[in-house]
Amino acid sequence: MDLRDDARALSDELVRLRRALHRIPETGLDLPRTQEAVLAELDGLPLEVSTGAGLSSVTAVLRGAGSGPVVLLRGDMDALPVAERTGLDFAADNGRMHACGHDLHTSMLTGAAKLLSAHRDRLAGDVVFMFQPGEEGFDGARHMLAEGLLEAAGRRPVAAYALHVLSAGQDRGVFGARGGPMMSASNVLRVTVRGAGGHGSMPHRAKDPVQAGCAMVTALQAWITRSFDVFDPVILSVGTFHAGTQQNVIPETAVFEATVRSFSAAAQARVKDGTVEVCRGVAAAHEVAVDAEFVETYPVTVNDAAEAEFAAHTVREALGEERFAPRPNPLPASEDFSRVLNEVPGALMMLGAPPVGADPERSANNHSPLAEFDDAVLADGAAVYAELAVRRLAKG
Repeated sequence: MDLRDDARALSDELVRLRRALHRIPETGLDLPRTQEAVLAELDGLPLEVSTGAGLSSVTAVLRGAGSGPVVLLRGDMDALPVAERTGLDFAADNGRMHACGHDLHTSMLTGAAKLLSAHRDRLAGDVVFMFQPGEEGFDGARHMLAEGLLEAAGRRPVAAYALHVLSAGQDRGVFGARGGPMMSASNVLRVTVRGAGGHGSMPHRAKDPVQAGCAMVTALQAWITRSFDVFDPVILSVGTFHAGTQQNVIPETAVFEATVRSFSAAAQARVKDGTVEVCRGVAAAHEVAVDAEFVETYPVTVNDAAEAEFAAHTVREALGEERFAPRPNPLPASEDFSRVLNEVPGALMMLGAPPVGADPERSANNHSPLAEFDDAVLADGAAVYAELAVRRLAKG
């Protein structure tokens, strides 16, 4: 079977779907219009389709002709609360945006479902298509796992694969992956400093939470740079800091939040305890109280080494040697596909999709209101999804 040629024949259809989805971005776990569009695309295919009970997920099972294993393919569907400023003629106007390319992921996965359905008689096993909401901070993968995703075909998958497009940082049409850590863990540090308010002219009669909070931010950065191996790094960035109502009033409280990224389970465990202890130590020195909470959101995304190599070989053989570029380092962004990879060996691959003519090092990044993705990559993305399933099932 020539899946690439078949995918090219679907190209216009995939572009139409991607642009339709781009116009109706939805966020979180409840994506009724997106779910409806996916169900319409899958209608008539020989699939066992089910929808989520607590979220707008779609799970579809394709039964192959053989009695071999099960392979899972994931595409996320949700958008971001970003007001689009691309100026595209199919841009969204509802204050939300597919700024991370999930409209492309969904379209490529529907394309793969159509390709594989047309060749089901040549599949050595079954394929599970995972259409997931809530990747952007809502842990949709965890919800789908809890609702029985891995048992959808009656037996657990032996491998799982996902694609993620990039609007910057990777050449258009080039796939990339690595074995081991592929993306960072994502965590949140929330800190509330409680002091004693007073007049700004007499700080000695108050307990200044602003000063203590600023000292905590500085101490956290110093602790990280002196406590973690540069080759197993941790990133801590304070994104919010709120305190006070007027310039001459020392407030009662100061609140800040930080994102914390790490690339190994060991580093994540150490930074979890250490950040809280640093805040408590600084609070004691300033004679203020502190509530410090470390919230684990997404774990490290770890590609199975063998599956990552298999995915690379699949791309090179199906599309050409030049279409795969190994990624030397993991990305500091995070993914809840990590939860699937914690259960099933597999791989997440990146696919460069910057707009035509754009310098990948200068184009707007994912999550930017100016981010653009070239939907010419859709056909090859769908073909790679399908090739991964066919070839992995044939391996047994």
